Amino acid sequence: MNPIYEKLKTCYDDVRRKTDFVPEIALVLGSGLGSFADNIEVEGVIDYRDIEGFPISTAPGHVGQFIYGTIEGKKIICMKGRVHYYEGYPISDVVLPVRLMHLMGANILFLTNASGGINSDFSPGDFMMLTDHISSFVPNPLVGENIPELGVRFPDMTHVYDLELCDRIRESAAESGINLKEGTYIQTTGPSYESPAEIRMFKTLGADAVGMSTVVEAIAAHHAGMRVCGVSCITNYAAGIDGKKLGEQEVIDAGKASAPLFKKLVTNAIKRF
Repeated sequence: MNPIYEKLKTCYDDVRRKTDFVPEIALVLGSGLGSFADNIEVEGVIDYRDIEGFPISTAPGHVGQFIYGTIEGKKIICMKGRVHYYEGYPISDVVLPVRLMHLMGANILFLTNASGGINSDFSPGDFMMLTDHISSFVPNPLVGENIPELGVRFPDMTHVYDLELCDRIRESAAESGINLKEGTYIQTTGPSYESPAEIRMFKTLGADAVGMSTVVEAIAAHHAGMRVCGVSCITNYAAGIDGKKLGEQEVIDAGKASAPLFKKLVTNAIKRF
């Protein structure tokens, strides 16, 4: 058996010894957005440390738990804290949680993150729905022997972000009175923030927001046949735009400040899925 798939199956078997919960929707919570989990009618919690072979989240603001239950009658499993490539894990471990939630039964993946705004029309506190991404600056999680149990060798990436789900998010934003931005998200490896010159390059390439997560998860999920959507919380201006230095606490604090509107947007969207 492929060692990546074998590790995934080991994690899955261990989770199944703990719960028989079958989710419809998987939700990944980004930096400062973990309080959304309080909206879930909780049926159970599994700490990442209690899953055999599972990568542990070490990033600030990422608790490291699966929380599962219901929201608006929909069965949901939520990652309160994700795993990042900059934490030193191989890229296969970074996407393992998404693949695990799919094996558990989730067919929809709702990704969220905190990001730096590149688009001059964006301001801290805005929400940007992902309509496309740039993955060229991080390792592709599909490199290596293909795992046919998960997907095809050469998956198309024309519409990674499901058009119908994006419409539901737009409807949720309109109902919630949120001026939802839309754009292309670019992932870098981190953990250092980008330089002003890199931000200028990313803007030339067509990126509207930048962060250190999400794209590899979207690729792995789309490869596995999941319907994917995503919302980014713009927590700061990207490097060089306003001349300020960047720091992790600023990102976490801005995410927390946006939490009430974020909860409304995501909850209303899930209701429509």
